Amino acid sequence: MRLVTLLLSVLLSAAPVLADDADDVRCREIAFSQSVENQDAEAFASFIESDARFISSSVSRGAENVVAAWSAFFTADAPKIKWRPQYIEVLQDGNLALSRGPYHMTALSPDGELLESWGTFNSVWRKQNNGDWKIIFDAGDEASGPPPQDIQAILERELDCS
Repeated sequence: MRLVTLLLSVLLSAAPVLADDADDVRCREIAFSQSVENQDAEAFASFIESDARFISSSVSRGAENVVAAWSAFFTADAPKIKWRPQYIEVLQDGNLALSRGPYHMTALSPDGELLESWGTFNSVWRKQNNGDWKIIFDAGDEASGPPPQDIQAILERELDCS
């Protein structure tokens, strides 16, 4: 019985830490998206671990290459992209987390036509020695069309990250 009580107390004491970590990762993911929404390349770079891997039609290895690959989002005629986490999962040891959710991107064609794409992103975050979370892996999958309204609504939620 003591063993069961001890195990329960350990498990219950870890739950708030993981919940706090999940909130931290959620806020980091939102701030990461906002760095692109606000065209702040310096802020964008601050979220990326030096040995990160971002996967799209090719693989960008290292923070410098990731920032270069994303440079199109920081120009005057940049496509607009916004993403928000739908799911956050933190490993029991509190050092790795997965963030997953919808993204929406718009751009203008050379003819001035609005181009729109939807998809799902996946980001893996690692807690740094100073307690900050940085992205180590990122990938996304484009959808064939807009997601259901409840998924689109995730992009409009206001969350308090202050």
